[in-house]
Amino acid sequence: MQTFTLRKSAIRSRHGLVAAQNGYAADAGAAVLARGGNAMDAAVVTALVLSVVEPWLSGIGGGGFLLHADGSTGVVSTLDFNVIAPAGLDPNDYPLTGADVGNWFNWPAVEGDRNVSGYSSICIPGAVAGFAAALERFGTISWAEAVQPAIEHAERGLEVDWFASLSLAIDAAALAKYPASAELFLDNGRAPRASDGEAPHFRPMPAKARLLKRLAKAGARDFYEGEIARVLAQDLEAGGSAIRLADLAGYQSMWREPLVGHYRQFEVNAISGLSGGPSFLDASERLSTADLSAGASMADAALAYAIAIRDAYHVRLTTMGHAASPEAGCTTHVSVVDASGSMVSLTNTLLSRFGSKVVLPNAGILMNNGIMWFDPRPNQPNSIAPGVKPLANMCPLILKTDGMPYLAIGAAGGRTIFPTLLQLVSYMTDFGLSLEDAFHTPRIDASTPTIKVNARAEPGVVATIGAKFPVEIVEDTLYPVSFAIPSAVMRESSENVGMAHPTSPWAAVAIGRPANEH
Repeated sequence: MQTFTLRKSAIRSRHGLVAAQNGYAADAGAAVLARGGNAMDAAVVTALVLSVVEPWLSGIGGGGFLLHADGSTGVVSTLDFNVIAPAGLDPNDYPLTGADVGNWFNWPAVEGDRNVSGYSSICIPGAVAGFAAALERFGTISWAEAVQPAIEHAERGLEVDWFASLSLAIDAAALAKYPASAELFLDNGRAPRASDGEAPHFRPMPAKARLLKRLAKAGARDFYEGEIARVLAQDLEAGGSAIRLADLAGYQSMWREPLVGHYRQFEVNAISGLSGGPSFLDASERLSTADLSAGASMADAALAYAIAIRDAYHVRLTTMGHAASPEAGCTTHVSVVDASGSMVSLTNTLLSRFGSKVVLPNAGILMNNGIMWFDPRPNQPNSIAPGVKPLANMCPLILKTDGMPYLAIGAAGGRTIFPTLLQLVSYMTDFGLSLEDAFHTPRIDASTPTIKVNARAEPGVVATIGAKFPVEIVEDTLYPVSFAIPSAVMRESSENVGMAHPTSPWAAVAIGRPANEH
């Protein structure tokens, strides 16, 4: 039982704000705002730095989604840069263990966990293409300028404080299986301790720094069609991946119209297709019929959340996927608002912690384990297949009111992402909570057969949900993460408000205040 309470205050400023899961990255993005850059400039810089300072969550070896809302017109655009399975992938290489066929909530395991870790779990990464496309369309700084802060952090290295040491220790055994991963992150097969050597303790990433310098000089497409692409393809093929040079050359991010729905007084803009967006809107539509008026208790609300989330998940996991779509774990989220009110909601992921656990020997970057997002059972809407995108959990959102962007929000946490966002939006709209209070209000998670209830939830929540579903009471701990890790920015008149996840020690909101203002 926890005997302490954590709290973070919302940050308010008339200047732009960057909310991210790491303070170094948020500061890098805010520095761009302070120099006159806009929300997209800051979001891309922040995401690139995150790939260095929190490598267990996101990176250029992964993929993601983003939304951009114009602060002058309110127009929302979305970009899909999620990972794609290689064209030469053979589903027969992922046989199921035993006779367990699983169900819509519990997928069966694959022999050797080939879909979860190692070279066989890697999909074509889309982050570099996505960041570059976003910057080209909405940014004001050059690609080389955007990459520079990440280069500086890679040269300095990952800071090994107690939290980084914990994160490395959790996956040390898996990282030790791959020589380049072990060399980069471990000391003689174990995680470095924060107390080792002189403080502060940094682990430089020279190979990644060289790759980033090449990217800055040659441009983003070099990652897919140039010298970097050749290095990537050689590393991947040598390790047993099905990804080839042609797969990289064929990758393109995709701009699309937003998926639009409504919850109470807000217009909700989400990512269409194979994301968490359709499921969020499904659950919010179901929730809109519940009685969450002023007299409703948190216990009644929690049951309504559980029902809406579970029903939406049933639809999600039985009908959604590339085979049912008109188009062929761990994550990080960045929310940005600039002084003009333009917003970006960006989610980038390697999927699991440290993705595939594979650091490519010559490229020096961690790769995703995107195959894990496919249903390993054959003949399902989201079954493993070549050349298609998996059903992703990422769910960046932008909410509008009176036609203008009001809230940019998203989260990390795999299947717990859209359930968390649903509750945060409801706390603010149905119960009138501030952004800060909403982030500190206990949540449930209904993304598994057993409903998890925060131990700090109000009396009656467990009993009310337990009358309909199996319940487990859990602490909102740093690890394991039972509930998603959100970050958000919002616009109130001419003032911006930002909030970072209270439990995460590195999550922060940074202000883009010009140097001549104090």
